[in-house]
Amino acid sequence: MTLQKSIYLLLITCKKLGISLLLIKFAFYPVKNMNKDLLKTSVITLLILMAVFSRLIPHPSNFTAIGAIAIFSGFLIPNRLLSLIIPIAAMFISDLVINNLIYVSSDFVWVSSGIIWIYLGIIAHSLSAIIFEKPTISRIAGASLLGAILFFILSNFGVWVGSGMYEKSISGIVLCYTAALPFFGNVLAGNLIFSVVLFGVYFILERKSQAFRTV
Repeated sequence: MTLQKSIYLLLITCKKLGISLLLIKFAFYPVKNMNKDLLKTSVITLLILMAVFSRLIPHPSNFTAIGAIAIFSGFLIPNRLLSLIIPIAAMFISDLVINNLIYVSSDFVWVSSGIIWIYLGIIAHSLSAIIFEKPTISRIAGASLLGAILFFILSNFGVWVGSGMYEKSISGIVLCYTAALPFFGNVLAGNLIFSVVLFGVYFILERKSQAFRTV
């Protein structure tokens, strides 16, 4: 899929979700003048869109912003339930786009088979950040590593249990995890690189607006 097509699909998604005006307002409205509610809504919206876009553009397998956004939410969204919902919403929306606009089938696909294990792996990223509490550089790196490890364990356990590709035996599960090792590196790299972007932008904006301290 070309970058142009990815951008086009993202714009269609924005329009369907009714958030185009919000993005325009966020882009041109000075941060220092934004009230807390608008800023909070804008941050959450942009997080979700970033995650969706990172899955639509050409990328190595599992190298996306989903994990980093889960980590970011776990560290900086005080509402614990919301910090878990944000990355799941991003995954759900991007799956809708991928399953129904890119890989078009005769029936509308709401969820993919085995998606529960992926969702659990994403939630594990947010919980990793919550465990580390304050977002220092070392703790962000630690949450990125822990989240990647838990995602690797959970998602590939789901493949072993539900795909039928591997024998239901010790050798089968070892083979499953061994085959998935190259993807672990992509997940970890995505967590680290997108976390640098997310937290870097956040802390720059935080300097410009006291409102960010209450997001």
